[in-house]
Amino acid sequence: MGTDYVHGYTPAETRRLTDQAGTLADLLHGGTTYPAGSRVLEAGCGVGAQTVQLVTRSPGVQLVAIDISEASLAQAKARVAEHAPYAVVDWRHADLHELPGEKFDHVFVCFVLEHLADPVDALTRLRGLLNPGGTITVIEGDHGSAFFHPRSTRAQAVVDCLVDLQAAAGGDSLIGRRLQPLLEQAGYDDVRVEPRTVYADQNRPHLVDGFTRKTFVAMVESVRERAVAAGLLTAAEWAAGIRDLEKSAAPGGTFHYAFFKGVGRT
Repeated sequence: MGTDYVHGYTPAETRRLTDQAGTLADLLHGGTTYPAGSRVLEAGCGVGAQTVQLVTRSPGVQLVAIDISEASLAQAKARVAEHAPYAVVDWRHADLHELPGEKFDHVFVCFVLEHLADPVDALTRLRGLLNPGGTITVIEGDHGSAFFHPRSTRAQAVVDCLVDLQAAAGGDSLIGRRLQPLLEQAGYDDVRVEPRTVYADQNRPHLVDGFTRKTFVAMVESVRERAVAAGLLTAAEWAAGIRDLEKSAAPGGTFHYAFFKGVGRT
């Protein structure tokens, strides 16, 4: 069910995911807590950047975390052991074709659907694991919501490369805007979706550094080799585009991005 992870499994990508999770912890996880004793499934835990937030904000949950990458699972285990040593997590190497044959009170999915060719099928499979009245929480980004100052066609071109490469790999980096209909199509009730917006300028230096520079620009940079190899841009065009995009993190620059957080019930 999965697709090629367009950003790659590299140390740089691990750093980016960690910076993103730390910078946006309150923005993304605000309003999400689970009662102690609840059985919670994190589908696609990656390197554990979001897992730390889950177990920290909901101590005492019975968390099962799955991921398709054994290397990512190993990093996730180490990360949780360092930052939340009290937490007990059941780590499992599996993809969405091999979901646990058991029931959960809640499911949490963050930055996973964008990489799947059939997100409705994945959401439907996850719904089958929920107890009556259980909830699913889904968080996704939407690269079409990225706009910045100074405007630059060269900067927009490198962002578009990321969108095109993810689509070629079978995913959708514009999926945030589709969360509501996707959850409805998968059969969830009482679906609610809201934007969680990031805006960064020189008066918000922690967001300029943690999000604009270390999350978004780093994410675009992760596909440089693929973009050039695919002939989407030349190496010189790519370098010029990144230089222009980096101006949004310089004094006088601004950057806007919207994540979408959806909740549905069974």
